Amino acid sequence: MAKRIDFFDEPDAPKANSLVPSVNVIITNDAGDILMIRRTDNHNWALPGGAIDLGESIPQAAVREALEETGIQREIAGISGTYSDPRHIILYTSNSEARQEFSLVLTARYQAGQPTPSDESREVRWVSPSEIKKIVIDRSMRLRITHDSTESGIHIG
Repeated sequence: MAKRIDFFDEPDAPKANSLVPSVNVIITNDAGDILMIRRTDNHNWALPGGAIDLGESIPQAAVREALEETGIQREIAGISGTYSDPRHIILYTSNSEARQEFSLVLTARYQAGQPTPSDESREVRWVSPSEIKKIVIDRSMRLRITHDSTESGIHIG
């Protein structure tokens, strides 16, 4: 099975050979929980998201990716941040793509649906802010979540 390997500021990381605009979505419910997926390619927990397709706006990509990966319908609420650290390289073993990080992170509110896994997400569930420190999340993804929690008043502790 193809894998995703994240490198951060590592001398043995491959040189980037692509830069692909992508989007992640921080979806919260009324209890303040965050919708997370457990990725099939590296088994880490992550925010739903993926590449922005040609002909698609940023919000359209966010809605599509989150629905594909989680089964959850949401309403886009705003933007949390942009992440483009050239020290973060993502290697996809299926095609040797070494992608430099470039992600726009949007915030959204839950509308409808039940958390449902997909080909890209082996598990989907609501995670309370207190659980965030206890689950396996890549450094870059954790930064996206804690950055938003600092700004929004959610306390990760």
